[in-house]
Amino acid sequence: FADLVLETWDLQCERNGREHRTADMGCQQLVVRRGQPFTITLHFSGRAYEEKVDKLAFNVETGPCPIETSGTRSHFAVTDFPDESSWSAVVQQQDGGSVSVSLCSPPSACIGRYSLTLETSTGYQGTSCRIGDFVLLFNAWHPGDTVFLQDENERYEYVLSQQGLIYQGSRDYITSTAWNFGQFEDDILSICLKLLDTNPKFLRDQNRDCSRRNNPVYIGRIVSAMVNCNDEDRGVLAGRWDDHYEDGMSPMSWIGSVDILKRWKKFGCQPVKYGQCWVFAAVACTVMRCLGIPSRVVTNYYSAHDTNGNLVIDRYLSETGEEVQRSKDMIWNFHCWVESWMARPDLAPSYDGWQALDPTPQEKSEGVFCCGPAPVRAIKEGDLQLKYDIPFIFAEVNADVVYWVVQRDGSQKKTVHSSVVGKNISTKSVGSDRREDITHTYKYPEGSEKEREVFVKAERETRSLREEDEGLHLKIKLSEGANNGYDFDVFAVINNNTEMERVCRLMLCARTASYNGTVGAQCGMKDLLNVTLAPQEEKSVPLRVLYNEYKENLTHDNFIKVVALLTEYQTGDIIVAIRDVYIQNPEIKIRILGEPMQNRKLVAEISLVNPLAVPLNNCIFMVEGTGLTNGQQIKEL
Repeated sequence: FADLVLETWDLQCERNGREHRTADMGCQQLVVRRGQPFTITLHFSGRAYEEKVDKLAFNVETGPCPIETSGTRSHFAVTDFPDESSWSAVVQQQDGGSVSVSLCSPPSACIGRYSLTLETSTGYQGTSCRIGDFVLLFNAWHPGDTVFLQDENERYEYVLSQQGLIYQGSRDYITSTAWNFGQFEDDILSICLKLLDTNPKFLRDQNRDCSRRNNPVYIGRIVSAMVNCNDEDRGVLAGRWDDHYEDGMSPMSWIGSVDILKRWKKFGCQPVKYGQCWVFAAVACTVMRCLGIPSRVVTNYYSAHDTNGNLVIDRYLSETGEEVQRSKDMIWNFHCWVESWMARPDLAPSYDGWQALDPTPQEKSEGVFCCGPAPVRAIKEGDLQLKYDIPFIFAEVNADVVYWVVQRDGSQKKTVHSSVVGKNISTKSVGSDRREDITHTYKYPEGSEKEREVFVKAERETRSLREEDEGLHLKIKLSEGANNGYDFDVFAVINNNTEMERVCRLMLCARTASYNGTVGAQCGMKDLLNVTLAPQEEKSVPLRVLYNEYKENLTHDNFIKVVALLTEYQTGDIIVAIRDVYIQNPEIKIRILGEPMQNRKLVAEISLVNPLAVPLNNCIFMVEGTGLTNGQQIKEL
């Protein structure tokens, strides 16, 4: 028999892309998901392929030093039936000189870019031909894959959807910002693979790193570390929280991940300036979805940063309500991280499911600024000994906040009131723009018996810091919405729930603040030395916060922190109430002009009303989204 000569071949990128739900990544490269067959067509010249005479075999290799024992190289011949535990090839059909072959990886294969080589042999003669490259991704549709997700709507939302909402604002005024994850946009896949090849573990031991890329837990830790640059590891984003962004972009200016990732690649993997928690989380979510791991951004309100691991956040106030910085512990108005769906074969089966990953650089884990994946179930149950970083995230949603008033003589007095962190944990609902509250997945209802059991398991102090005093109560209320450019009123509402008259001093103070808890300049103050409350009386004391007082010092986060201190003369007890007021910017409205039609230009009108008495100059509208001609368009006004 004459040798079998391969003339041309077709990787059928378009057909395979449709079947593997990767068509949006373009038809210029073959992108498939592991554990699912994909078809290629081989065209032979001279004579047709004969099953009993000719042997066809394939080599697939990934990484710079592929080894079979590491799972980064496989040699496999065409067989009659596919083998789900290894790479396999089966002839589907033959039409003259054309042969369609179905190739399939095991659902546990390493993800990444592979080379594909065909070996043909007739008798003792054989030839080898490299027929191209392909990219292998995780497969949330395959029951044997560790990222398998049962529900099709959830698979669409958490793997395929390129648009989403990220929740910000405050617990009392939750806002959402639209975000373009853009995981299927041009060049994003190659950038995500480059991110994996830039991580220090790859540079130290390329074979070991590539061999572990079959494990979403390992990939999650790599992505968590590489989205920030705190380890000088050529990470994607530099963080900044001080309002000085002149040498980069303000974190508030980003509206999608695509521009950030493309800038990182364009400038030689130098960190992009600047990000804050929601930007870190959104970029990590893009990378994880791009690689095929179901992921979503979640927001935790009143999020604790517990640096010493005692599950108590101590805050120190002066007698005038000003914060005295004596602790590295912080309370963030909100904090965002990522949840990714995966099995945890390294733990018990009950810990499969959503895992918390936090790419914002806060504390080191195994010597690196990364956090997670931590099973959300383990956080809820207080199983702090499991991997990874569960104590830190447990504190983010459970730590108590205790306020101490530092008096003039230096002594400290613990206040009656303590607040609890971990409120309104939020993410976008599946298939809609509604907010889904997932607090119950992180913690049992406050005050419940189960919650107390978890605290004991977590070796937490069992005393309740949330018991209400039967005497005086203090809270802060907002009159109406607080709109940027206008004055607004806040009220200290005091209740005397006793049968005795109480005489108190009330200190009410407003200061600009950042979302991470940093406090700025004072913008309102009231000090009443004698507030008399009759038995069972409720009294409301107003404080007007003037625009002229806050306009120069309001940060991009738009927060004003209002602190009320109520000191009862008879007992010396001090009650504190704190509220973060979110200053609302004017709404940006988008109106579509004309009827949208496929393959036709779409014109939209973007408008907003200036609430100030002065003109706004040098404004920039930024638009980003899938389908835009240039990805991002900027209009200066």
